[in-house]
Amino acid sequence: MHLARGEPARARRRHGAELEAALLDAAWDELTERGYAALTFDAVARRAGTSRPVVNRRWATKDVLVREAIARANDRFTLVDPDTGSLRDDTIALLEQLNEAFVAFAAVMTARLATFFEETGTSPAELRESLVSGRWPLIESVVNRAVERGEIDASKVTPRIVSLPYDLLRHEALMNVEPMSPAAVREIVDTIFLPLVV
Repeated sequence: MHLARGEPARARRRHGAELEAALLDAAWDELTERGYAALTFDAVARRAGTSRPVVNRRWATKDVLVREAIARANDRFTLVDPDTGSLRDDTIALLEQLNEAFVAFAAVMTARLATFFEETGTSPAELRESLVSGRWPLIESVVNRAVERGEIDASKVTPRIVSLPYDLLRHEALMNVEPMSPAAVREIVDTIFLPLVV
């Protein structure tokens, strides 16, 4: 069969996990571009190349769709354990991996989700916890390896100190909505974090 000039090709029909992933990606794109208040099932369906009933069959409410879209966007970003043999270099490597991701999520959480938090009665802190909890074991393991090597003083290590470099990175992302410079990442590690643990 030949298409007439200008006639659009028929999209391949998607099913199951593939269709759900396309819908969640479309919801994330709508969220980042338009914000929660302006996001609609119709817009998500259009962006995903399907119909609104397809969206409605999977998600009863917009907030549930958005939660799952955020979770999928978060799951696509994975941390790689640098394991350089040095706490300084491991921490810098993890901060550099998180830099772009924090900015993307900071933009959504500050400018795009105000109505979501109002409607659901939740807070940015609760959403942040759901996003970072899966990465915390790797961050802790970097510090634990440094303790085992005798590189840092275990008596000075507390959960707040371990999270400090990442909290500072997140704060910068929220305030500036742009990646931190490599020099600033190293400054956090060299002048704030390491002096607290050695």
